[in-house]
Amino acid sequence: MKSFSKSLGKVLTNRQLQLLKITVFLLAALPFLRLVFAVYREDLGANPLEFITRNTGDWTLYFLCITLALTPLRKLLQWHWLIRLRRMLGLYSFFYASLHFLTFLWFDHFFDLSDMWHDLVKRPFITVGFVAFVLLLPLAITSNNAMIKRLGGKQWQLLHRLIYVIVPLGVLHYFWMKAGKNLLLQPLLFAALVSVLLGVRLYWRFQPAAKK
Repeated sequence: MKSFSKSLGKVLTNRQLQLLKITVFLLAALPFLRLVFAVYREDLGANPLEFITRNTGDWTLYFLCITLALTPLRKLLQWHWLIRLRRMLGLYSFFYASLHFLTFLWFDHFFDLSDMWHDLVKRPFITVGFVAFVLLLPLAITSNNAMIKRLGGKQWQLLHRLIYVIVPLGVLHYFWMKAGKNLLLQPLLFAALVSVLLGVRLYWRFQPAAKK
């Protein structure tokens, strides 16, 4: 298995990598296209606002977790080309998060900022979700080569470590929202997955120090 994973990591040509990126791009767009189709067909169930909010929020968390999982998978499988997908998947996380926030701002509050602010202060799970979205903004803005050069590699990497704060906040937002309905299974699964992904990183970070 180890030799297979190493060989697969080496056989991807530039053309194959481009085809892979196109495939991943199209697959990542499918949830949005399905949502658009459901809106067109008026097939959003009894509560369209809840359907859109839940759908965009779920896919935000899915893509955040997938993005967070790429580095551990790359190290474990030696598929170094996986890192070439991280930026695109991270931007898809921001895309679905933006749709999630837009749903809240538009359909829930009709662009009434004062009403939205009241909701933010009154409901902690919305506050946490909003903070996660705000922290995600600079990561999306700087996800290009020009900003890497402008900030410098070390500063850019330091900024993008905010993902380690954003993802737990997203899970907490999801947990508090579901806790009000006594639906804890999915939030707990997300929490367990994120704990493993962050725990692996901590283990690798301190392993050299332990060896010394």
